[in-house]
Amino acid sequence: MTSAAPAVTVVVLAKEPVPGRVKTRLTPPYTPAEAAALAEAALLDTLETVQRFARSRTVLCLEGRPWPALPAVPTVLPQVDGGLDRRIAAALRQAAALHAGPVLLVGMDTPQLRPAILHRAAEALLRPGGPDAVLGPAADGGWWLLGLRVPADELVLGVPMSTDHTGADQLRRLESAALTVQLVEELTDVDDAGAAAAVAAAIPDSRFALALQALGNRNAASGVPA
Repeated sequence: MTSAAPAVTVVVLAKEPVPGRVKTRLTPPYTPAEAAALAEAALLDTLETVQRFARSRTVLCLEGRPWPALPAVPTVLPQVDGGLDRRIAAALRQAAALHAGPVLLVGMDTPQLRPAILHRAAEALLRPGGPDAVLGPAADGGWWLLGLRVPADELVLGVPMSTDHTGADQLRRLESAALTVQLVEELTDVDDAGAAAAVAAAIPDSRFALALQALGNRNAASGVPA
């Protein structure tokens, strides 16, 4: 009998798409309800990609409650209270407690994520002699993916989040812990209307692109169709 191929756990850190609580930087030009619809589409695209990646176990770490459109996910955990660094650290820790092996964490802001990117990140962490960590830089200076061979709270706690140097700060924290780090592809977070349009153009057949198309192009200054 052959043993199963090694796997990684992929954690998706997400929020319930409640108007006024998600993607607030999309308003204007979009209404809170429209921004929530775009957030939901981005999350559903992300979950589909993660679940298509055969060598992973999916954990959804959710702020809020599951809702009817949310697809079946093997494990759904509530996010802890506190700042983003605390929530990320807790999600990594909880996933590691559930499943042995490396952990990859992504958010709900990069619906252009594809299984091939996850495959490369996972292969790096599973490879004997490979890096201790993988990091996916974001175009805005943050990061969109963090993978750890052995998750530990001190690798994330205290790193300033949501700044234009969060990615550099996270990389410095990993390297200061004497970890070897491999960078993966830079992606653009869907944080504002311009980024949303750029991401949708890259994935025209996605839920996210179709949801954005249904709303029409918007002039960010006026909030009316361009």
